[in-house]
Amino acid sequence: MLDLFTHSLRLKADPSRVVVRPFHIAWTTNGTAPSRTERLVTEVLDMSPAQARAELEIVLKDFEARHWQTRRVFMTRYDEIEAQLGLDGSEIGDEKRQLIGAYFCHEYSYAAAALMNPSAVPHYDQSGMPKGSLRILMSLRAVGEGHISSVAFREGIITDHNELTLAPEPPFATAADAREEDEDQIPEGPVTVYRHRDSTLSGTVIFPITKAQSNGLEDLRICHFTHEDGSDEWIGTYTAYNGSVIQSELLRTRDWRSFDLVPMTGSAARNKGMALFPRKVDGRYMMLGRQDGENIFLHSSDTITHWEGGDLLIKPQFPWELVQMGNCGPPIELDEGWLVLTHGVGAMRKYSIGAALLDKHDPSKVLARSPQPLLAAADQDREGYVPNVVYTCGAIRHRDKLFIPYGVADSSVAFAFVPISSILEQMA
Repeated sequence: MLDLFTHSLRLKADPSRVVVRPFHIAWTTNGTAPSRTERLVTEVLDMSPAQARAELEIVLKDFEARHWQTRRVFMTRYDEIEAQLGLDGSEIGDEKRQLIGAYFCHEYSYAAAALMNPSAVPHYDQSGMPKGSLRILMSLRAVGEGHISSVAFREGIITDHNELTLAPEPPFATAADAREEDEDQIPEGPVTVYRHRDSTLSGTVIFPITKAQSNGLEDLRICHFTHEDGSDEWIGTYTAYNGSVIQSELLRTRDWRSFDLVPMTGSAARNKGMALFPRKVDGRYMMLGRQDGENIFLHSSDTITHWEGGDLLIKPQFPWELVQMGNCGPPIELDEGWLVLTHGVGAMRKYSIGAALLDKHDPSKVLARSPQPLLAAADQDREGYVPNVVYTCGAIRHRDKLFIPYGVADSSVAFAFVPISSILEQMA
């Protein structure tokens, strides 16, 4: 019998978590008439100072208490519009600037629809942690208006007594900023986004930036990667979706202040669900993938951004995984080998989480598998946006236990602790 402890805490969708986002008015009128953007700016500029002040006061009454430094956000947005239209703003007062900025902003509830599919790594800052405690950092897939997925974060602490405490979310959330000078030019290829200098990670959201990401950043699988020179980097794989085409990309950071979003190339990168090994194996980068949508494949490469081919590693064997399989995050290194959490889909499209053990020096060798699930959709874990789904994008080893944050029914996030010895004992 698997010795598993399920924590009582649940994270759920929260429509009150909002950020200010640019509101783009892209349409133009026919012929040589001014664009809608130009017309709107002109309307504000033609207001009397008293009228502009009154209108701005209405906006601030509605929104200033809901967002961080709202006036500064409006001013920043005005500067972008000024640059776009080539305005000379030297004669425009602050109140009209703020009001123009407000017309080109809107609130976005980034987690109104769902919060799901977490991954977790040890936090980069372990200072002050008592014995038996570990500070953690989780990524979450947040789904908002238009079913657009973004990446949110939560910080917390776990202990070897199955305790979990999450740091409070700040009252204001802020979006990571790409700092593009020309908002009409959607960036392509690699892009860097920056956490706001006054924002905690628990209050930071990374939204789609490029055209390839326009409909979502999905299922970040993050790992603490150790390079051959001993340096540390946090690297996550995720699926970029533009509404019709998917591709795998990397999120890379060394300081958790700036984040590089880097497309991967090669035939293997045209699929979802890739997961990076946390170090090179025998001098090569290693990756798990699901290239045919059914089985788990093993990939190796000399370049972390380019992935071809792949060899079949694990295929469905047990009844609870016969429909399809995939990985549930980066492999976890143990003395016994690489522990891989897997997901399997069985009858009635019921999802379960299992495990496999790979050889430490040759991950192409499967040493053992769990004939029964570690976690399966049951009872309160069955109901939600997509029923009968449990899914994780990455667990943490803490001492002799595995901490598993997992999505429930594509709607909420739950947490479990399980002794690693218990997982290994049930493998065959």
